[in-house]
Amino acid sequence: MLQVHNASARGRGSAKPEGAHMKMIIAAIKPFKLDEVRQALTSLGVSGLMVTEIKGFGAQAGHTEIYRGAEYEVNFVPKLKLELVVPADLAEQAVSVISETARTGKIGDGKIFVLDVEQAVRVRTGETNLEAL
Repeated sequence: MLQVHNASARGRGSAKPEGAHMKMIIAAIKPFKLDEVRQALTSLGVSGLMVTEIKGFGAQAGHTEIYRGAEYEVNFVPKLKLELVVPADLAEQAVSVISETARTGKIGDGKIFVLDVEQAVRVRTGETNLEAL
């Protein structure tokens, strides 16, 4: 069980979980932008990335297409979900790189979310937190 101690109650600054020095970045991008984003993140020093094919909708809320003469509505647009965990001091740069590289200027370019990561473990070696990245 993870125990988080409230340091501010004892007058020692703000309370942060042990692993708060890591950030998880979750980004939904257009599929054709993947290689460009991956290369840019690798150049920045990001050493790992998970990619999942997803479908979703946002402001564009789907669209109508014609397939073999029949019109049909596409309610969910194909996207890729990128998940990466980086040291906190690299998070802002990584978000900026993803945003700039994935941008087409058209509706549906995607979203990026940043969360605190409490703990990371490399299964093979047992390394934890920043060493596990």
